[in-house]
Amino acid sequence: MRISTKGDYGLRALIELTHHFGEPRPVQSSEIASRQKIPESYLEQLLTTLRRAGFIRSVRGPQGGHALVREPAYLRVTEVIEVLEGSIMPADCLDHGSVCARNGGCAQSEMWRDVRDAILGVLDNTSIADLARRDRALQPAGTRYVI
Repeated sequence: MRISTKGDYGLRALIELTHHFGEPRPVQSSEIASRQKIPESYLEQLLTTLRRAGFIRSVRGPQGGHALVREPAYLRVTEVIEVLEGSIMPADCLDHGSVCARNGGCAQSEMWRDVRDAILGVLDNTSIADLARRDRALQPAGTRYVI
């Protein structure tokens, strides 16, 4: 399984919004793009996807921006990756819609199930709040500011 820039940048955007969760004013796209090193034009597309998925809300206008809708501690990385990247399956034969040429009787199927379960175990047990805490801890002292 490989996460594309879509998944990476989408998670970064949500981490930035988590840093501002509960603040009265939404965060502008330019702030998110600058702090998380995401091209702003690409970020706009991702924010639209995240809004449609119900993770964020967007407010138009000069005082507008974006904010998380859900408590970050309850927003699982699995949910975000599935919205941005699609199904988390290391092999097509594990997807419910696929047909296995060997009717699930190949030597690899159990291994691919174990891989899928391990990946989902990590992603299901990691929230956006967890990632935001890690992000904050990795920032050099004094580099994160809030206006």
